Order: sequence, then structure tokens, then C-alpha cells
Amino acid sequence: FSAGTCLRTMNSLHAGAYDPRMPAAIMMPPAGGFSAGAACRSAAVAEPSTRTQQPIVTGTGVVGIKFNGGVMLAADTLGSYGSLARYLSVPRLKPFGENTVVGGSGDLSDFQKVTALVDELIRYDDAHDDGCHLSPSDIHSYLGRVMYNKRNRFDPLWNELVVAGYKDGESFLGFVDLIGTMYKDDVVATGFASYIATPLLRKAGTNLSKEDAKKALEDCLRVLFYRNTKASTRIQVATITEAGIDICEPYHLSTYWGYKAFEHTEYHGHKK
Repeated sequence: FSAGTCLRTMNSLHAGAYDPRMPAAIMMPPAGGFSAGAACRSAAVAEPSTRTQQPIVTGTGVVGIKFNGGVMLAADTLGSYGSLARYLSVPRLKPFGENTVVGGSGDLSDFQKVTALVDELIRYDDAHDDGCHLSPSDIHSYLGRVMYNKRNRFDPLWNELVVAGYKDGESFLGFVDLIGTMYKDDVVATGFASYIATPLLRKAGTNLSKEDAKKALEDCLRVLFYRNTKASTRIQVATITEAGIDICEPYHLSTYWGYKAFEHTEYHGHKK
């Protein structure tokens, strides 16, 4: 109930009007008479204070790397309901403005909340129409403050975020987690990919062409699919350069299961 609704309720009650739509608690005056505050409190439905205890529908790792002339992100499109591969087409690379992409792993509903907050920030910035636009570094700093604020309220957004962008001839690649930890690096990976993909990305380096950078990210997601039960071969790649943002349509990675290490002959009654 709003203050206006409460005021209308009080006016109708003092006028002696009966409204069958009103709850009985409002229609029956308490001992000592009515007050506006008492009417509002009785009309409002008290909801318990809740906090997200654990992620529900989740996405796995996002990987990013700088290359000569830009920065690139990649992630699969799987939304896992627990261990169930429930949603197969959930994009987790979100463009903002003309030069920034945010990728998110963790709880997908919280990632939707994050993207809604940044969308609102971009609209507010565009409304000034002053020729200045938020840089990737600005959005990275904003998300760090948002995540830290939510953590201090004991209601964190259960995400690890990667912010990638290109502005004024410089590539930007930053990381933010659910407690507000922030850093910038030449290579970034979230979730389980931070353990598996980070060494591969560092080995590849950053003195790469666009094609080499894409191959490095594909190799990381391929290995992640081999080792992570919540990963998928259906991926998207976002490329941010001086020319703008290019997020490709989802496509499937090729895989190979003929390695000797993948064979389990003992399961078929044979010794290795």
C-alpha cells in the first residue's frame, strides 16, 4: 500500500463508507481509534528479510585476453540448474555503449541484475548528451563499488565479472568478484577457468594477432569442457577494437576423445 492508498482508506473509513475489498483488519477500528500510521502498517504485508544463500542457475568460466589492437572475451552459453544442463542458449557477454563488454559467471539472475544496473548507468550518462562517454575503466570501477556495497549488506551478487573494452588506443581488461575484489591484467579467467585456463592464457602471451587470440580462447574453453561438468561446447566470442564491438553468433567447438588418458579399459573388464 502507498501513502495515497492509506490516506484514501482513512478518508473512507471516517466517512462511514464500507468497501468489501478492504481487509477486515482495516475495516475494524482498533481500541483507541484509527491513525494513519496504524492503517498503513496493518495494510502492508510483512515479508521476511531474505538473502541469497547460494547460486541457483549458474554459468561457468569467462576467459579474456588482450591482443595486438584490441581485447577478446569468450564464454559458453550454458545455464546449469545445479548439475542439470538446463538452459543451452544463455548469452553471458553483454555489450555496453560503443567500447565495453561485460562477461559474467555465477548466478545468472544476479548477472541480469548487474546488467540492468549498468544499463541504467549508461542511460543516465547518455542523457547528459555532453559528448563524454563512460570508459571501460569507469564501468569497471562502478561494478567494483556495487559488488563491495552488496557484500557489506550481507546480500552479495553471486558473480565474477570480466570487463573488457578499448578506448583512446588502449585495451582494457579487468576483473571484479562478489566481494568487490578488483584488478586489471592482460589475461583474465573466472570460476573454474581461473585454475585451468589462466596458465594457458599466460603461455599464449599478448603479442598475438586476432586469429591467434581467438584460437587461444577456444583452446581454453575446450580444455574447460573436458574437465568441467558444467561447461558446454557452444560458445560466443566478443572482440573489442577501435572499430567497435563484434560479438559473434554462438557456435560449437570441435572436441577429440581419442586420447589414451581418456580410455578406461578397466571398466570393460580389461586391465590397462
